Amino acid sequence: MTFLGIAEAVVAPLVRALVDDGQDRDGLDRAGLGERFARACWTGIAEPGDRMAGLLLRALGAEQALGLLIDARDAEPIAAALAEVGVDAGEPDELVAAVARWTPRISTPEALRSLRQAARFGARLIVPGDDAWPAGFDDLGEYAPFAVWVRGRLEALSQLDRSIALVGARAATGYGEHVTVEASSGLVDRGYAIVSGAAYGIDGAAHRAALASRGTTIAFLAGGLDRFYPSGHEALLTRIIETGAAVSEVPCGTAPTKWRFLQRNRLIAAASRAVVVVEAGWRSGSLNTAGHAAALGRPLGAVPGPVTSSASAGCHRMLREFPAVCVTNADEMAELAPLEDRPMVFEADGDAGTSHRATSTAAAQDPGGIRIRLLDALSERGPRSVDRIAALSGLAIDRVRAELGLLDLDGLVRAHPTGWTRLATHSR
Repeated sequence: MTFLGIAEAVVAPLVRALVDDGQDRDGLDRAGLGERFARACWTGIAEPGDRMAGLLLRALGAEQALGLLIDARDAEPIAAALAEVGVDAGEPDELVAAVARWTPRISTPEALRSLRQAARFGARLIVPGDDAWPAGFDDLGEYAPFAVWVRGRLEALSQLDRSIALVGARAATGYGEHVTVEASSGLVDRGYAIVSGAAYGIDGAAHRAALASRGTTIAFLAGGLDRFYPSGHEALLTRIIETGAAVSEVPCGTAPTKWRFLQRNRLIAAASRAVVVVEAGWRSGSLNTAGHAAALGRPLGAVPGPVTSSASAGCHRMLREFPAVCVTNADEMAELAPLEDRPMVFEADGDAGTSHRATSTAAAQDPGGIRIRLLDALSERGPRSVDRIAALSGLAIDRVRAELGLLDLDGLVRAHPTGWTRLATHSR
């Protein structure tokens, strides 16, 4: 018996090694093993937040969807399978483009390597239906992760239903870090878990304060769990997984890129009961997290700062343009998502489900994130071939060629006889 052409004797032990200790590993039947293996493969084939992949997995199941992709490598059989179960795949060109961007990443050796690397680092693979699966992910619908990789204590994920996300600028001020430490420790004292992204600045301060208060904190990362990022927070993340957890939706060996950071933010918003931006510049990535929170109907808070401080301009923008509530301390943050034993004092004004009006200039110019993904896949040091760029970016080869030409006209990339490089003037 095989799993997508790989012997069961090879796949089954690798998959069982990644199953939650609280589940019956030996009791997993062939269907359970196949679904888990396929979902693990999909985390490396499709980029986070790929709607078409999400639709396919929800309609057909991960193993059947992957089998069709591997066997046919063509959109027509997949469209036919979707039609059989009554699912409209939308515009035909959309599915064709999806198959074209997935196909370069089909790699049996890579799939097996990521499983072995995950087991080496003590990671677990959590899929929908597992006890540890965060319920908030289901609110993402077709944009939900196919599976998530976790290092640390899986029981920490059960605290997400009483968690608040504290996020903000990497270049935090002393004021921002002070407010974060007070807020994080105060929320822990009130029974909340702290969620953040383990970045420098506000994120790191939130995690450290939660640990110092002996609370539970969960970090959502944009890269694989075999190499913590940023490297300067390796010690912090090591402490986090001792009592909490680090979570990623991409397999071991995957580099964190700008696109994956933006997609990671939707998980922070979905997993938490409320999101608070402590300090953020006008175009801070934290506003991306706030946008996801608003779209998902999560209560949203913003901490005000000095009107002369550019580090707080993003928070002030949220108070004007987002359905955000002004919060200044742990008590006010707790009121955004009161626990059962704490009554709500006030509710956020406005419709929390209303999408925010603000979008960054970059997002407006690049709504699909295509340029970001291409530039992330390029190097300044040496040329990369179109095939390699397609595999790294998760885009179809034809789309890569077309977009590289446009980036060349904009002076962001350069063509060489052996491939393409990113110009050093491009700021990541």
